[in-house]
Amino acid sequence: MPIICTGSLEKNLRADGFADAWKGADFLNSIQDIWNMVLDRMRTELYETTINTWFDEVTPVALEGDTLILHCPNDFKRSTIEDRFVGNIAGSMKDIFSADFSIRILSDAGLQAYNQAPPEEQKPKNLFESDEFTFENFVVGPSNKLAFAAAKAVAAQPAEHYNPLFIYGDSGLGKTHLIYSIAHEIRQKRPAAKIVYIKGDDFINEFIEAVRTGRNQDFRVKYREADLLLVDDIQFVAGKEETQNEFFHTFNTLYESRRQIVLTSDRPPQEMSRLDDRLRTRFEWGLLVDVQPPDLETRIAIVKNKAAQLGLILSDDVVGYIAKNVTSNVRLLEGTVKKIKAFKDLLGSELDGESVDRAIHDMLRKENEFIPSPDTIIAEICKYYRIDDAAIRGQQRDRTIVRGRQVAMYLIRRMSNYSYKDIGKEFGDRDHTTVMHSIEQVEQRMKKDTAFAEAVRDITANISAKK
Repeated sequence: MPIICTGSLEKNLRADGFADAWKGADFLNSIQDIWNMVLDRMRTELYETTINTWFDEVTPVALEGDTLILHCPNDFKRSTIEDRFVGNIAGSMKDIFSADFSIRILSDAGLQAYNQAPPEEQKPKNLFESDEFTFENFVVGPSNKLAFAAAKAVAAQPAEHYNPLFIYGDSGLGKTHLIYSIAHEIRQKRPAAKIVYIKGDDFINEFIEAVRTGRNQDFRVKYREADLLLVDDIQFVAGKEETQNEFFHTFNTLYESRRQIVLTSDRPPQEMSRLDDRLRTRFEWGLLVDVQPPDLETRIAIVKNKAAQLGLILSDDVVGYIAKNVTSNVRLLEGTVKKIKAFKDLLGSELDGESVDRAIHDMLRKENEFIPSPDTIIAEICKYYRIDDAAIRGQQRDRTIVRGRQVAMYLIRRMSNYSYKDIGKEFGDRDHTTVMHSIEQVEQRMKKDTAFAEAVRDITANISAKK
């Protein structure tokens, strides 16, 4: 499979001392050449016998975006590589390309499925062009009335009154529905309008990729020439210095050219301690509105509205029962109605109290009993601090690695309730007293350092979002 290689990639390869390996077009067409370079890098960290023992049956398959895909037919070796050496592979890829890569190792069955898989269907990028997320489908109540009115005003006269519009509140309360509704209405009135929607963490990733590939100008054109810019979960840019700087200039360009900006967040700007002051003041230039959990009457209306959309007839008793038991957010309410419809369609049974009870119980269990694995937590820590799995689990004492390791231990204890001894096993059989000390260090620092506490909060939110 051909490897697409940019000029900046060639520069990285030459700078890293791989000029002899660079062979122009021949290199670009060989994933094997990249794998050979990875093996050479790993030989500086691992014994030759280790390489020969565990990697002799590994063959490279493809380099897709930021994922290196490998194949290993031996289940035992594949499992061992995944447990012990993925960090070495990823680290070698980073040394070569100066970028982070994930590693995927296929079994025989996985390789066959990969080779036979049809091209992945493109998911619709512009959900606001569907009729699902509109103002008409949004249930208004005391908890979201102001946010709804502000969104309607922005859609009616973009950049005239509230620019930016900043909507904040917990997950699942309708923030994304509102910004989709704004986009949907503007699209109906101005079909040619350039509307850009992006999540905060995706904005960060796009910016990093643009810098890595030398496509900064394309990135800026995309965002700075938008008629309407919608950014979901803008809180993720806080603390990312270069990304904040880029967004600052994007914001200024759009604002000065009278283009509408709509942002959502899980908290107001003043509670983002790591947000650049320049951005904080600009986020507060327009209108800040919050959305709160819906009250009982609004929850009843939401259940009825969703049931009507699905063509489902629910009795008042069933509607009331759902609304009284599912209280946390709109998304869970709608998910419960969908689950009840699935019970009816798949089992062909009437909607009695037992089936409704089962659906509600399953949805509540899904929300309340999510327990992330240590691997999930560690992977998120590695992503946040930009360190690799092998380093955080190993013995390195670099300050960033130590901090990430301590936060990982703290979150595993807090989110999965592992014993100190079990947590120690995840980090090279460390003693339980070491784990206890690390957790105490994190707790003490969170009390003194608001920026650090917010970073832990952000990581926790990212992990919880994976449920």
